[in-house]
Order: sequence, then structure tokens, then C-alpha cells
Amino acid sequence: MNEHVVNIIMMLAGCGSLLVGFKFLSDNMEKLFGNSLKKLFNKTSDKKLVGVGMGAVSTALVQSSGVTTVMVVGFVNAGIMSLYQAATMIMGANIGTTITAQIAAWGTSFDIAPIFIALLFIGIMMEMVAKKDKIKSIGLAIAGLGLVFFGLEIMSDAMSVYSGMPAVTKLLEEMSNPFVLLLFGVVFTALLQSSSAVTSIIIAMIGEGLMIGGGGNAILFVILGSNIGSCVTALISSIGTSVNARRASMMHLLFNITGSVLFAILLLVWQDSVVGSNFYDVTFAKWFKCRVSDKENAQIQIAMFHTFFNVLCTLCFLPFTKVLVKVSQILIRDKKQTEKEPWELVYMDKRFLTTPSVALGQLKKETFRMADMSMESLQTAFGGFIDRDLSVIEKVYETNENIAKLGEQISDYLVRTSASGLSFADEKQVSALHSNIGDIARISELADNLTKYTKREVKDNLVFSEGINEKLGEMHQKLHEQYGLVKRIVLDNEKGLVETSDALEEEIDAMRRGLVAEHIERLSKGKCRPENNTIFINLVCNLERIGDHLNFIVHSMDTETKN
Repeated sequence: MNEHVVNIIMMLAGCGSLLVGFKFLSDNMEKLFGNSLKKLFNKTSDKKLVGVGMGAVSTALVQSSGVTTVMVVGFVNAGIMSLYQAATMIMGANIGTTITAQIAAWGTSFDIAPIFIALLFIGIMMEMVAKKDKIKSIGLAIAGLGLVFFGLEIMSDAMSVYSGMPAVTKLLEEMSNPFVLLLFGVVFTALLQSSSAVTSIIIAMIGEGLMIGGGGNAILFVILGSNIGSCVTALISSIGTSVNARRASMMHLLFNITGSVLFAILLLVWQDSVVGSNFYDVTFAKWFKCRVSDKENAQIQIAMFHTFFNVLCTLCFLPFTKVLVKVSQILIRDKKQTEKEPWELVYMDKRFLTTPSVALGQLKKETFRMADMSMESLQTAFGGFIDRDLSVIEKVYETNENIAKLGEQISDYLVRTSASGLSFADEKQVSALHSNIGDIARISELADNLTKYTKREVKDNLVFSEGINEKLGEMHQKLHEQYGLVKRIVLDNEKGLVETSDALEEEIDAMRRGLVAEHIERLSKGKCRPENNTIFINLVCNLERIGDHLNFIVHSMDTETKN
């Protein structure tokens, strides 16, 4: 086979290995830090620096600015995050994404790439031998990092052949048009869906002496283009979303384009001041007092420039966050928004499927929104029984229809989240949420039963003994108290309230036994009409069963709360 064909195949194989490594690294870092990421995003802040920090940390954890920006678009689409908050987090994500290129540059520069490649074997062995899910994820993340360097080494070996070919080096030197290089960076990053991967490939090329543009600032235009190309993921994810979600992706694009254009102008005007006419002379690396060779110096410069560019752009644009929001609002006008149906998802967005742990947190919120609706249905039905009001029946029926539809959507997303690749602990949580949906649906069905008792009560003109309605009201109130505890235990992880919830559920059980015993005593003394018997006992038992279902919800999530 022709040597050039072999080298091209090797370069493509190295690029594939690099991308798979980034995928392994990102997916397993998300599994390891998914819960931390979920807590981080739940603490959205209006403080600019806090937002930047959250964006940078979340991107550093999952090793992908694309994942962070897609999540930000999802949160804005769900109405959980404001455009102002989204803008600061997007800026932070741009900083966080530079870490991988730094690792690649320093690892290659100090000849420790073989050590990183050895991690590939170590990581795979950890995944094969380990029994704990967490250790397996750590192993695969380590293997992913090793695979990144393995891919860089393969590409470097393949490219080394061309470094000594005058025709190739001359061709690369002639690619000096800044606008062409900028466009190349945009397209290349859009295709690979990773600015970190593009920067790492450029670092590998420089290591073999293959200089695009022949030196100077030329290569930096590709880096600037890669920052614009990194917006493609968020732009694609915003298709079909709300106006604000599209504005969030537009802000990402505006921020990166404006910063890249301003830096491009600086590089064109002061060609010898930023890096120098000789690319290996005036360097960012020297600012950090690095004593390395010229090639190594150039590799570190690229990574440093990538970081420096994103940090400086953030510092410059941060005071003008509101202006950025305003411009996005001008470019994307408001449209008449149709009000969501009660059964439509509010907290969940399909974009969260890229980060399953975050998706689970949102689905948990949706599940309790469904529970809120069920308890509201109970409130309406119970009030109708006490007031002998048949008009509530239609409202309860409509609410229960919405509950059923919402439950179907949540279940569908739970299945899709499970298919996204979850840790064992998260799979347990998915199973618990499926169980919760069943319990919540059953509560709405029990509320519907109360409307049937109301029909019978009105039709047969049933009258209950004095004081009974007050006792039933007390039992009903305790159910709502119990539900308040359940929400705090599951959503806020207040595990110390489990015993209080259990004690309240036992009180409700005791009330049911006491009310039934009193009813039987009244019947035996002729103080109560026999035709009341079926309605009263069923009503009391139904209320007690609602307490049981609330208790099931707490204890089905018990495994999750311990983690």
C-alpha cells in the first residue's frame, strides 16, 4: 500500500482515537461528578463571578463546554435559568474547556506522554477487575485520558513523515491568510464538535514541526476560529426551543464571535507584539518561566493563548452582560407564547439527556409536580365531599387526566435517561422514580373514589353524625402535613425527617382504626344510619391508603438518599 495512504489512515485513526478518548473522558467524568454537577446547577446565582465560576467548574468536571452550554440552553428553555445567569455560565464554560488542551500541551512538552498512554492500560484493567461502579468509571476516565494521548502520538508519528517534505511544509506556510485560517478553525471545530480536540491536534502538528502559516501569529487565527466553531453544538440544540433558549445560544455565538474578531484585529495590527515574527521567540510560556525547547515552547504557547484568550474575553465582557442579553433580545424577537398545558413537562428538557444525573434531578422535580397535582385533586375531592358539592367532580376528573398524561411523559424520559448510560446508584434512582409515579397515580385514583362517595352521599341524602366531618378534616390535614415532609425528605434530602414522617403515617393509621371503631359502636347503639356504613368506612380507608403511598415514596428513595 502507498506510504502516503498509510499515513493518512494513521492520522485518521489517531484523530478517531483522540475523539473516542474525549468521549470516554467526558462521559465518565459526568458519571463521577454528575451529582455534584446537579447540585451546582441547582444553585444558579445572579452574581456574575459566581456564574462564571459555576460554568468553569462544571465544564472542567465533564471536560466539555458543549455539554455545559447545551445544559444551559435546556435550563433556560425550561424557565429555570434567566438569560443573565446563562450569559455568565457560558463565559465560564469557555474558560473551563481550555484545561484539556493545557494537559495535552504540558504532557507532550515534558515527554510524559508515554506515562499518560500507560494510563490507558491501567484504566482498562480497573474497569475489568473492579466491581464497584465508581471505580469502573474512574478507570474508564483514566483510559479516556490515555486514549487522548495515544491518539496524539499516532497522529504525531504519521505527521512526522511530512515534516521533512519541502512540498508539504511549503503548502502549510502558504496557508497564511488570516480569514481563511479563521474559517478553517470554525469549520474544523464544527465537524469535530470540540475546540479542545482541535487545539490538541494543532499542538501535535507543532510538535512535529508542521507550522500552519509558517510561524508568527498565523496559527492563532485557527484557535480563534475554533472558539466560534464550538458554538455549533449549542446552536443545534436550540432548534425548536423557546425564544429565551435560542437567545442563550445566540449569546454564546455573539460572545465568541466578538471576542475572536477583536483578538484577530489585535493580532493583525500588532503582528510582532503578541507572539513575535518568529513564533518561538516572544512567548506566553516565557511569561510562566518555562525552560523548554523551542518546539515545546510553541506547544505550551498554543494552550496558554487558548486559556488567555478566553479569560481575557470573559473579564472584558463580564461588565456588559446585560448589554449581551439585550442584543440577543433584539436579534431574536419575542413571539406570542402559547401557555403550557398542565400535563406538559416544565423542568425536564431533552437536552438534559446528555448529562443523565442532571436529567434525573429534573425528572424528580417533575415527579413531585405530578404529586402536587394529585394532592390538589385530593383537596378538591375531599372539599366536595364535606360540602356535598357535585360541581368538583369534573375538575377532579380533568386534573386526574392531566396527571396520567404527565406520568406517561415522565416514564418515557426515565426510560430514555436509563438508556443514556447510568451508574448503578442512578439506575436505582430511576427504578425508585418509576415506583413513585405509580404511587402518585394511585393517590389521584383514590381522590377520584371520593367523588363517587360524594355522588352517593348527595343521591341518598346521607347525613353523618355530629363532629365526624371535623375528625375527617383532621385526618385529611395530616395527610398534607405528611406530604410536606415527604417533599423535604426527597427533594431537599432532609433525611432526619424520615422518622417524623413515619410517625405521622402511624398516627393516620391509628386515626383510621379509631374512626372505624367509633363508627361501629355508633351503629350498634343505633346512633348512625346503616346505609352510611359502606361510604364512611371506604372513605376513611382510602384516606389511610394515601398515607401508605406517601410513605412508600419516602422509602423507595431511601437508597438514593443514603448515597
